[in-house]
Amino acid sequence: MGECSGLILQHTISKRLSLSPNPLPTAAQSPTLWRACNAREGNLHLAEAIDRRGRLPPTDILPTDSESLSKNVRPVIHVLAPAREGGLERVVQMVAAGQRFGGVHVACVLTPAEAQDHPFVRRLTELGVPNTRVIVGARSYRREFRSLRALITQLNPRVVHTHGYRADVTGAAAARSLAIATVSTVHGFVGGTLRNRINEAIQCVALRRADGVIAVSSPLVEQLVARRIPNYKIQLVRNGFSPMDPTATRADARRTLGLGSDTKIVGWIGRLSREKGADVMLNAFSLCDRSLRLSIIGDGPEREHLRELAARLGIAERVTWHGAIAKAGTLLPAFDAFVLSSRTEGTPIVLFEAMYAGVPIVATTVGGVSDVVSSDQALLIPPEDPNRLAGALGELATNPDITLVRSRSARERLRTSFDLTVWLAEMESVYRASAKRTLQEAL
Repeated sequence: MGECSGLILQHTISKRLSLSPNPLPTAAQSPTLWRACNAREGNLHLAEAIDRRGRLPPTDILPTDSESLSKNVRPVIHVLAPAREGGLERVVQMVAAGQRFGGVHVACVLTPAEAQDHPFVRRLTELGVPNTRVIVGARSYRREFRSLRALITQLNPRVVHTHGYRADVTGAAAARSLAIATVSTVHGFVGGTLRNRINEAIQCVALRRADGVIAVSSPLVEQLVARRIPNYKIQLVRNGFSPMDPTATRADARRTLGLGSDTKIVGWIGRLSREKGADVMLNAFSLCDRSLRLSIIGDGPEREHLRELAARLGIAERVTWHGAIAKAGTLLPAFDAFVLSSRTEGTPIVLFEAMYAGVPIVATTVGGVSDVVSSDQALLIPPEDPNRLAGALGELATNPDITLVRSRSARERLRTSFDLTVWLAEMESVYRASAKRTLQEAL
Protein backbone atom coordinates (compact mmCIF):
# COMPACT_ATOMS: atom_id res chain seq x y z
CA MET A 1 0.00 0.00 0.00
CA GLY A 2 2.92 2.35 0.74
CA GLU A 3 4.29 1.97 -2.81
CA CYS A 4 0.89 2.72 -4.33
CA SER A 5 0.46 5.79 -2.14
CA GLY A 6 3.90 6.99 -3.17
CA LEU A 7 3.06 6.67 -6.86
CA ILE A 8 -0.21 8.55 -6.44
CA LEU A 9 1.68 11.24 -4.51
CA GLN A 10 4.16 11.43 -7.41
CA HIS A 11 1.34 12.19 -9.83
CA THR A 12 -0.22 14.78 -7.52
CA ILE A 13 3.07 16.55 -6.88
CA SER A 14 4.12 16.62 -10.53
CA LYS A 15 0.73 17.86 -11.70
CA ARG A 16 0.66 20.64 -9.13
CA LEU A 17 4.23 21.70 -9.77
CA SER A 18 3.72 21.73 -13.53
CA LEU A 19 0.80 24.13 -13.13
CA SER A 20 2.32 26.39 -10.49
CA PRO A 21 6.11 26.15 -10.63
CA ASN A 22 8.42 28.19 -8.45
CA PRO A 23 10.70 30.09 -10.85
CA LEU A 24 14.34 29.12 -10.91
CA PRO A 25 17.19 31.46 -11.85
CA THR A 26 18.75 31.10 -15.28
CA ALA A 27 22.38 30.21 -15.91
CA ALA A 28 23.20 33.89 -16.30
CA GLN A 29 21.69 34.64 -12.89
CA SER A 30 23.42 31.74 -11.18
CA PRO A 31 26.24 30.43 -13.34
CA THR A 32 27.67 28.00 -10.78
CA LEU A 33 24.92 25.47 -11.12
CA TRP A 34 27.70 23.27 -12.46
CA ARG A 35 29.84 23.05 -9.33
CA ALA A 36 28.84 19.40 -9.14
CA CYS A 37 30.32 18.72 -12.57
CA ASN A 38 32.05 15.36 -12.58
CA ALA A 39 35.35 16.28 -14.23
CA ARG A 40 36.62 12.72 -14.56
CA GLU A 41 33.67 11.56 -16.69
CA GLY A 42 32.78 14.86 -18.31
CA ASN A 43 29.18 14.45 -17.16
CA LEU A 44 26.95 16.61 -14.98
CA HIS A 45 25.67 15.64 -11.57
CA LEU A 46 22.87 18.04 -10.73
CA ALA A 47 20.88 16.73 -7.82
CA GLU A 48 23.33 17.88 -5.16
CA ALA A 49 23.50 21.36 -6.70
CA ILE A 50 19.93 22.22 -5.77
CA ASP A 51 18.81 23.11 -2.28
CA ARG A 52 15.54 22.10 -0.66
CA ARG A 53 13.78 25.27 -1.85
CA GLY A 54 14.73 24.67 -5.48
CA ARG A 55 17.37 27.41 -5.73
CA LEU A 56 20.74 27.05 -7.40
CA PRO A 57 23.91 27.71 -5.40
CA PRO A 58 26.39 30.36 -6.57
CA THR A 59 29.42 29.18 -8.54
CA ASP A 60 31.63 30.28 -11.41
CA ILE A 61 32.36 26.92 -13.02
CA LEU A 62 30.79 25.81 -16.28
CA PRO A 63 31.66 22.55 -18.06
CA THR A 64 33.79 22.95 -21.16
CA ASP A 65 33.71 19.38 -22.49
CA SER A 66 29.96 18.78 -22.86
CA GLU A 67 29.07 18.61 -26.54
CA SER A 68 25.55 19.94 -25.98
CA LEU A 69 26.93 23.06 -24.33
CA SER A 70 29.87 23.58 -26.66
CA LYS A 71 27.63 24.18 -29.68
CA ASN A 72 25.27 27.06 -30.19
CA VAL A 73 22.30 24.74 -30.68
CA ARG A 74 19.17 23.86 -28.76
CA PRO A 75 19.53 20.17 -28.02
CA VAL A 76 17.01 17.42 -27.55
CA ILE A 77 17.00 16.18 -23.96
CA HIS A 78 16.08 12.55 -23.39
CA VAL A 79 14.87 11.75 -19.87
CA LEU A 80 14.58 8.26 -18.41
CA ALA A 81 15.15 6.21 -15.25
CA PRO A 82 17.30 3.53 -16.87
CA ALA A 83 17.54 -0.12 -15.95
CA ARG A 84 20.98 -1.66 -16.18
CA GLU A 85 20.11 -3.32 -19.47
CA GLY A 86 17.00 -3.48 -21.63
CA GLY A 87 15.30 -2.65 -24.90
CA LEU A 88 14.20 0.83 -23.85
CA GLU A 89 17.75 1.62 -22.82
CA ARG A 90 19.17 0.40 -26.14
CA VAL A 91 16.63 2.50 -28.04
CA VAL A 92 17.74 5.64 -26.20
CA GLN A 93 21.40 4.79 -26.77
CA MET A 94 20.92 4.28 -30.51
CA VAL A 95 18.79 7.41 -30.94
CA ALA A 96 21.01 9.64 -28.83
CA ALA A 97 24.15 8.42 -30.60
CA GLY A 98 22.50 9.23 -33.93
CA GLN A 99 21.46 12.69 -32.73
CA ARG A 100 24.69 13.73 -31.04
CA PHE A 101 25.95 15.89 -33.91
CA GLY A 102 22.67 17.80 -34.01
CA GLY A 103 22.63 18.48 -30.28
CA VAL A 104 21.51 15.95 -27.68
CA HIS A 105 21.72 15.37 -23.94
CA VAL A 106 20.47 12.46 -21.83
CA ALA A 107 19.23 12.91 -18.25
CA CYS A 108 19.51 9.64 -16.31
CA VAL A 109 17.43 9.52 -13.13
CA LEU A 110 19.20 7.17 -10.71
CA THR A 111 18.98 6.28 -7.05
CA PRO A 112 22.17 6.56 -4.97
CA ALA A 113 22.49 2.75 -4.98
CA GLU A 114 22.43 2.71 -8.80
CA ALA A 115 24.56 5.74 -9.52
CA GLN A 116 28.06 4.30 -9.27
CA ASP A 117 29.33 3.05 -12.63
CA HIS A 118 25.87 2.44 -14.08
CA PRO A 119 26.27 0.48 -17.36
CA PHE A 120 23.75 2.64 -19.24
CA VAL A 121 25.58 5.84 -18.30
CA ARG A 122 28.93 4.26 -19.02
CA ARG A 123 27.75 3.21 -22.47
CA LEU A 124 26.48 6.71 -23.29
CA THR A 125 29.87 8.11 -22.37
CA GLU A 126 31.62 5.55 -24.60
CA LEU A 127 29.34 6.62 -27.46
CA GLY A 128 30.21 10.29 -26.95
CA VAL A 129 26.71 11.25 -25.79
CA PRO A 130 26.62 14.07 -23.18
CA ASN A 131 24.66 12.99 -20.13
CA THR A 132 23.62 14.03 -16.67
CA ARG A 133 23.14 11.74 -13.69
CA VAL A 134 20.22 13.04 -11.64
CA ILE A 135 20.70 11.19 -8.37
CA VAL A 136 17.62 11.18 -6.16
CA GLY A 137 15.84 8.83 -3.79
CA ALA A 138 13.36 6.34 -5.17
CA ARG A 139 10.44 8.53 -4.05
CA SER A 140 12.12 11.95 -4.04
CA TYR A 141 9.72 13.27 -6.68
CA ARG A 142 9.95 16.95 -5.71
CA ARG A 143 13.71 16.89 -5.76
CA GLU A 144 13.67 15.03 -9.08
CA PHE A 145 11.34 17.66 -10.54
CA ARG A 146 13.56 20.52 -9.34
CA SER A 147 16.72 18.83 -10.63
CA LEU A 148 15.26 18.16 -14.06
CA ARG A 149 13.78 21.64 -14.24
CA ALA A 150 17.18 23.14 -13.46
CA LEU A 151 18.85 21.07 -16.17
CA ILE A 152 16.19 22.02 -18.71
CA THR A 153 16.54 25.68 -17.75
CA GLN A 154 20.29 25.50 -18.25
CA LEU A 155 20.34 23.62 -21.56
CA ASN A 156 17.27 25.33 -23.07
CA PRO A 157 16.31 22.38 -25.30
CA ARG A 158 13.92 22.56 -28.23
CA VAL A 159 12.26 19.30 -27.09
CA VAL A 160 12.26 17.13 -23.98
CA HIS A 161 11.81 13.49 -25.00
CA THR A 162 10.74 11.19 -22.17
CA HIS A 163 10.87 7.40 -21.93
CA GLY A 164 9.08 5.33 -19.27
CA TYR A 165 6.33 6.13 -16.81
CA ARG A 166 8.47 8.03 -14.26
CA ALA A 167 10.06 10.30 -16.85
CA ASP A 168 6.67 10.83 -18.52
CA VAL A 169 5.38 12.22 -15.22
CA THR A 170 8.23 14.19 -13.64
CA GLY A 171 10.40 14.99 -16.66
CA ALA A 172 7.50 16.11 -18.83
CA ALA A 173 6.03 18.18 -15.99
CA ALA A 174 9.36 19.97 -15.56
CA ALA A 175 9.52 20.74 -19.29
CA ARG A 176 5.91 21.96 -19.46
CA SER A 177 6.52 24.32 -16.56
CA LEU A 178 9.09 26.03 -18.82
CA ALA A 179 6.91 25.93 -21.96
CA ILE A 180 9.26 23.42 -23.62
CA ALA A 181 7.73 20.94 -26.06
CA THR A 182 7.40 17.40 -24.72
CA VAL A 183 7.44 14.14 -26.65
CA SER A 184 7.08 10.71 -25.09
CA THR A 185 7.95 7.38 -26.65
CA VAL A 186 5.66 4.67 -25.31
CA HIS A 187 7.68 1.47 -25.53
CA GLY A 188 4.85 -0.77 -24.37
CA PHE A 189 2.47 -1.49 -21.49
CA VAL A 190 3.30 -4.36 -19.15
CA GLY A 191 0.14 -4.61 -17.05
CA GLY A 192 0.19 -7.47 -14.57
CA THR A 193 0.65 -6.41 -10.95
CA LEU A 194 -1.39 -3.75 -9.19
CA ARG A 195 1.70 -1.56 -8.96
CA ASN A 196 2.29 -1.74 -12.72
CA ARG A 197 -1.35 -0.97 -13.46
CA ILE A 198 -1.27 2.10 -11.20
CA ASN A 199 1.99 3.26 -12.80
CA GLU A 200 0.49 2.94 -16.27
CA ALA A 201 -2.72 4.75 -15.28
CA ILE A 202 -0.66 7.66 -13.96
CA GLN A 203 1.52 7.55 -17.06
CA CYS A 204 -1.54 7.85 -19.32
CA VAL A 205 -2.70 10.95 -17.44
CA ALA A 206 0.70 12.48 -18.19
CA LEU A 207 0.61 11.33 -21.83
CA ARG A 208 -2.65 13.19 -22.43
CA ARG A 209 -0.78 16.40 -21.65
CA ALA A 210 2.25 15.65 -23.85
CA ASP A 211 2.67 17.56 -27.13
CA GLY A 212 3.54 14.40 -29.03
CA VAL A 213 3.30 10.69 -28.26
CA ILE A 214 5.32 8.14 -30.25
CA ALA A 215 3.96 4.60 -30.44
CA VAL A 216 6.50 2.00 -31.53
CA SER A 217 3.96 -0.45 -32.99
CA SER A 218 0.53 -0.51 -34.61
CA PRO A 219 -1.14 -2.38 -31.70
CA LEU A 220 0.27 0.21 -29.32
CA VAL A 221 -1.46 2.99 -31.26
CA GLU A 222 -4.76 1.22 -30.64
CA GLN A 223 -3.97 0.82 -26.94
CA LEU A 224 -3.16 4.51 -26.59
CA VAL A 225 -6.40 5.54 -28.26
CA ALA A 226 -8.30 3.15 -25.97
CA ARG A 227 -6.60 4.81 -22.99
CA ARG A 228 -7.93 8.19 -24.16
CA ILE A 229 -4.68 9.68 -25.44
CA PRO A 230 -5.74 12.30 -28.03
CA ASN A 231 -5.47 10.72 -31.46
CA TYR A 232 -3.96 13.82 -33.08
CA LYS A 233 -0.96 13.61 -30.72
CA ILE A 234 -0.12 9.97 -31.50
CA GLN A 235 2.44 9.14 -34.19
CA LEU A 236 3.48 5.65 -35.22
CA VAL A 237 7.27 5.54 -35.40
CA ARG A 238 8.52 1.98 -35.47
CA ASN A 239 11.88 1.38 -33.86
CA GLY A 240 14.89 1.28 -36.14
CA PHE A 241 18.21 -0.39 -35.60
CA SER A 242 21.87 0.46 -35.77
CA PRO A 243 24.47 -2.02 -34.47
CA MET A 244 26.59 -0.31 -31.84
CA ASP A 245 29.02 -3.18 -31.31
CA PRO A 246 30.49 -5.89 -33.55
CA THR A 247 28.73 -9.23 -33.29
CA ALA A 248 30.89 -12.02 -31.89
CA THR A 249 31.72 -15.08 -33.93
CA ARG A 250 29.96 -18.29 -33.00
CA ALA A 251 33.12 -19.70 -31.42
CA ASP A 252 33.90 -16.54 -29.43
CA ALA A 253 30.30 -16.17 -28.26
CA ARG A 254 30.23 -19.76 -27.02
CA ARG A 255 33.55 -19.31 -25.22
CA THR A 256 32.24 -16.17 -23.52
CA LEU A 257 29.13 -18.03 -22.36
CA GLY A 258 31.03 -21.18 -21.41
CA LEU A 259 29.10 -23.36 -23.88
CA GLY A 260 30.32 -26.45 -25.70
CA SER A 261 31.15 -26.15 -29.39
CA ASP A 262 29.02 -29.06 -30.64
CA THR A 263 25.84 -28.82 -28.54
CA LYS A 264 22.59 -27.61 -30.10
CA ILE A 265 21.58 -24.59 -28.06
CA VAL A 266 18.39 -22.52 -27.93
CA GLY A 267 18.89 -18.96 -26.72
CA TRP A 268 16.54 -16.70 -24.74
CA ILE A 269 17.35 -13.10 -23.76
CA GLY A 270 15.21 -10.83 -21.62
CA ARG A 271 14.07 -9.65 -18.23
CA LEU A 272 12.93 -12.47 -15.98
CA SER A 273 9.44 -11.09 -15.40
CA ARG A 274 6.04 -12.46 -16.28
CA GLU A 275 5.41 -10.40 -19.40
CA LYS A 276 8.53 -11.83 -21.09
CA GLY A 277 7.20 -15.40 -20.89
CA ALA A 278 10.32 -17.25 -19.71
CA ASP A 279 7.98 -19.74 -18.02
CA VAL A 280 6.41 -20.47 -21.42
CA MET A 281 9.91 -21.08 -22.79
CA LEU A 282 10.68 -23.55 -19.99
CA ASN A 283 7.41 -25.42 -20.40
CA ALA A 284 8.01 -25.71 -24.15
CA PHE A 285 11.61 -26.81 -23.64
CA SER A 286 10.43 -29.68 -21.45
CA LEU A 287 8.68 -31.03 -24.58
CA CYS A 288 11.72 -30.73 -26.84
CA ASP A 289 14.36 -33.26 -27.80
CA ARG A 290 16.54 -33.94 -24.76
CA SER A 291 19.71 -33.35 -26.77
CA LEU A 292 18.93 -29.62 -26.85
CA ARG A 293 20.20 -27.19 -24.25
CA LEU A 294 18.70 -23.84 -23.27
CA SER A 295 20.70 -20.69 -22.44
CA ILE A 296 18.85 -17.93 -20.60
CA ILE A 297 20.47 -14.49 -20.43
CA GLY A 298 18.83 -11.97 -18.10
CA ASP A 299 17.74 -11.33 -14.56
CA GLY A 300 14.60 -10.17 -12.82
CA PRO A 301 12.02 -10.73 -10.10
CA GLU A 302 10.98 -14.20 -11.29
CA ARG A 303 14.48 -15.69 -11.33
CA GLU A 304 14.05 -18.05 -8.36
CA HIS A 305 10.52 -19.04 -9.37
CA LEU A 306 11.77 -19.93 -12.85
CA ARG A 307 14.66 -22.00 -11.48
CA GLU A 308 12.18 -23.92 -9.35
CA LEU A 309 9.96 -24.44 -12.39
CA ALA A 310 12.88 -25.85 -14.38
CA ALA A 311 13.59 -28.30 -11.54
CA ARG A 312 9.93 -29.38 -11.38
CA LEU A 313 9.90 -29.95 -15.14
CA GLY A 314 13.01 -32.12 -14.93
CA ILE A 315 15.09 -29.89 -17.22
CA ALA A 316 17.30 -28.09 -14.70
CA GLU A 317 20.44 -29.87 -15.90
CA ARG A 318 19.74 -28.74 -19.50
CA VAL A 319 19.27 -25.06 -18.69
CA THR A 320 22.13 -22.60 -18.21
CA TRP A 321 21.34 -19.38 -16.34
CA HIS A 322 23.84 -16.72 -17.36
CA GLY A 323 22.36 -13.77 -15.48
CA ALA A 324 22.39 -10.26 -16.92
CA ILE A 325 25.15 -9.69 -19.47
CA ALA A 326 26.04 -6.34 -20.99
CA LYS A 327 25.76 -6.24 -24.79
CA ALA A 328 24.04 -9.63 -24.74
CA GLY A 329 22.86 -9.15 -28.32
CA THR A 330 26.43 -9.49 -29.57
CA LEU A 331 26.44 -13.08 -28.28
CA LEU A 332 23.44 -14.27 -30.30
CA PRO A 333 25.60 -16.19 -32.84
CA ALA A 334 26.25 -18.69 -30.03
CA PHE A 335 22.72 -20.03 -30.51
CA ASP A 336 21.17 -22.38 -33.04
CA ALA A 337 17.82 -20.67 -32.50
CA PHE A 338 16.56 -17.60 -30.67
CA VAL A 339 13.16 -17.59 -28.96
CA LEU A 340 11.08 -14.55 -28.05
CA SER A 341 8.25 -15.97 -25.93
CA SER A 342 6.75 -12.71 -24.64
CA ARG A 343 3.16 -12.21 -23.56
CA THR A 344 3.38 -8.51 -24.42
CA GLU A 345 5.90 -6.30 -26.26
CA GLY A 346 6.36 -2.94 -27.86
CA THR A 347 8.88 -3.46 -30.65
CA PRO A 348 11.62 -5.63 -29.13
CA ILE A 349 15.16 -4.53 -29.92
CA VAL A 350 16.44 -8.04 -29.19
CA LEU A 351 14.43 -9.19 -32.22
CA PHE A 352 16.39 -6.76 -34.41
CA GLU A 353 19.62 -8.05 -32.88
CA ALA A 354 18.68 -11.63 -33.70
CA MET A 355 17.88 -10.62 -37.30
CA TYR A 356 21.24 -8.86 -37.56
CA ALA A 357 23.05 -11.90 -36.17
CA GLY A 358 21.37 -14.20 -38.69
CA VAL A 359 20.04 -16.54 -35.99
CA PRO A 360 16.85 -18.54 -36.73
CA ILE A 361 13.94 -16.93 -34.88
CA VAL A 362 10.81 -18.24 -33.17
CA ALA A 363 8.64 -15.39 -31.86
CA THR A 364 5.19 -14.84 -30.42
CA THR A 365 2.85 -12.57 -32.36
CA VAL A 366 2.51 -9.86 -29.71
CA GLY A 367 2.91 -6.10 -29.87
CA GLY A 368 5.04 -4.94 -32.76
CA VAL A 369 6.57 -8.33 -33.60
CA SER A 370 4.38 -8.71 -36.69
CA ASP A 371 5.42 -5.20 -37.79
CA VAL A 372 9.02 -6.41 -37.84
CA VAL A 373 8.92 -9.98 -39.18
CA SER A 374 6.52 -12.14 -41.18
CA SER A 375 6.48 -15.88 -41.68
CA ASP A 376 9.08 -15.29 -44.40
CA GLN A 377 11.62 -14.26 -41.77
CA ALA A 378 10.64 -16.17 -38.62
CA LEU A 379 8.40 -18.88 -37.23
CA LEU A 380 5.53 -17.00 -35.61
CA ILE A 381 3.37 -18.56 -32.91
CA PRO A 382 0.61 -17.38 -30.57
CA PRO A 383 1.61 -16.36 -27.02
CA GLU A 384 1.31 -18.72 -24.07
CA ASP A 385 1.36 -21.87 -26.20
CA PRO A 386 4.23 -24.16 -25.13
CA ASN A 387 3.13 -26.92 -27.52
CA ARG A 388 3.34 -24.65 -30.56
CA LEU A 389 6.67 -23.28 -29.39
CA ALA A 390 8.12 -26.78 -28.97
CA GLY A 391 6.80 -27.72 -32.42
CA ALA A 392 8.41 -24.64 -33.99
CA LEU A 393 11.80 -25.53 -32.49
CA GLY A 394 11.43 -29.02 -33.93
CA GLU A 395 10.60 -27.56 -37.33
CA LEU A 396 13.79 -25.50 -37.34
CA ALA A 397 15.82 -28.64 -36.80
CA THR A 398 14.07 -30.75 -39.45
CA ASN A 399 14.06 -28.10 -42.20
CA PRO A 400 17.55 -26.51 -42.12
CA ASP A 401 17.45 -25.24 -45.72
CA ILE A 402 14.17 -23.33 -45.21
CA THR A 403 15.47 -22.09 -41.86
CA LEU A 404 18.56 -20.63 -43.56
CA VAL A 405 16.43 -18.87 -46.19
CA ARG A 406 14.30 -17.28 -43.44
CA SER A 407 17.38 -16.07 -41.57
CA ARG A 408 18.82 -14.45 -44.69
CA SER A 409 15.48 -12.83 -45.45
CA ALA A 410 15.31 -11.46 -41.90
CA ARG A 411 18.73 -9.84 -42.18
CA GLU A 412 17.82 -8.28 -45.52
CA ARG A 413 14.54 -6.94 -44.13
CA LEU A 414 16.42 -5.38 -41.24
CA ARG A 415 18.78 -3.65 -43.66
CA THR A 416 16.07 -2.29 -45.96
CA SER A 417 13.19 -1.51 -43.60
CA PHE A 418 14.64 -0.37 -40.27
CA ASP A 419 17.36 2.07 -41.22
CA LEU A 420 18.58 4.42 -38.50
CA THR A 421 18.49 7.48 -40.78
CA VAL A 422 14.81 6.99 -41.60
CA TRP A 423 14.02 6.35 -37.92
CA LEU A 424 15.69 9.60 -36.84
CA ALA A 425 14.00 11.57 -39.62
CA GLU A 426 10.57 10.34 -38.53
CA MET A 427 11.39 11.27 -34.95
CA GLU A 428 12.52 14.73 -36.06
CA SER A 429 9.16 15.21 -37.78
CA VAL A 430 7.40 14.48 -34.48
CA TYR A 431 9.68 16.96 -32.68
CA ARG A 432 8.84 19.72 -35.14
CA ALA A 433 5.10 19.10 -35.00
CA SER A 434 5.20 19.04 -31.19
CA ALA A 435 7.24 22.24 -30.95
CA LYS A 436 4.81 23.93 -33.34
CA ARG A 437 1.89 22.77 -31.20
CA THR A 438 3.57 24.15 -28.06
CA LEU A 439 4.12 27.49 -29.75
CA GLN A 440 0.53 27.69 -30.94
CA GLU A 441 -0.78 26.94 -27.45
CA ALA A 442 1.48 29.64 -26.00
CA LEU A 443 0.00 32.17 -28.41
